[in-house]
Amino acid sequence: MSPLQARDPNESEDLQDASQAGEGVPGLTEIDHIAIAVHDLPGALDTYREAFGAVVEHREELVDEGVEVALLKVAESYVQLLTPTHDDSELSVFLEERGEGLHHVGFRVDDVAAVLDVLAAQGYELVDEEPRPGSRGTLIAFVHPRAMHGTLICLVEE
Repeated sequence: MSPLQARDPNESEDLQDASQAGEGVPGLTEIDHIAIAVHDLPGALDTYREAFGAVVEHREELVDEGVEVALLKVAESYVQLLTPTHDDSELSVFLEERGEGLHHVGFRVDDVAAVLDVLAAQGYELVDEEPRPGSRGTLIAFVHPRAMHGTLICLVEE
């Protein structure tokens, strides 16, 4: 498979022509969510409501992940606030080591499995080899931060 392509509108025409070879390759379609890890979900929701008038559009506990999520709609994307539901979840470890703040960025894709195949073929380090259930009935998979310049990336298929 061809590599995933990111196009820079300031590239020379030769580079733009070369990047056209990547057309049709499954890739990012838009930002789905920005995930922020918090210790106190009700307190964080109060903060976002008071500061920005934010309203919770979706709230759910992901039992297998050991997290509770609340999604605040921003245009066609979300701010996702997430908190651990038990002390031995991966998110609990994250909060203990790093504190509250940015946890991951979620990008929408048309086909998570196809994107994972492309990334694996290119040698990128994946957290998930196969898609798994996410919030709101989506399929998700994570790409390791070591592969993405220090940021955990969540691929989201609606």
